[in-house]
Amino acid sequence: MASEIVIDHREKALALLKSDAEKIMKLIKVQMDNLTMPQCPLYEEVLDTQMFGLSREIDFAVRLGLIDEREGKSLIDALERELSALHEAFTNK
Repeated sequence: MASEIVIDHREKALALLKSDAEKIMKLIKVQMDNLTMPQCPLYEEVLDTQMFGLSREIDFAVRLGLIDEREGKSLIDALERELSALHEAFTNK
């Protein structure tokens, strides 16, 4: 019974983190779709704040043992790849 509860908490934690990562991904995709200048201070501040917040959430979940560190790193890495694609798309515009 206790192991089922732990698994449930882990699944919920990962689902919440993925949901937050997806929100950031949507922000990046909106920028890519519109090719809005990624150096815009407002864009950078919002994205930096969101990425920092997600990294803190991930760190907290890892420290609690709710997710594996590799899973958290994978979420951040995917977002960073999308951000790089945005910058590349804008510079090739």
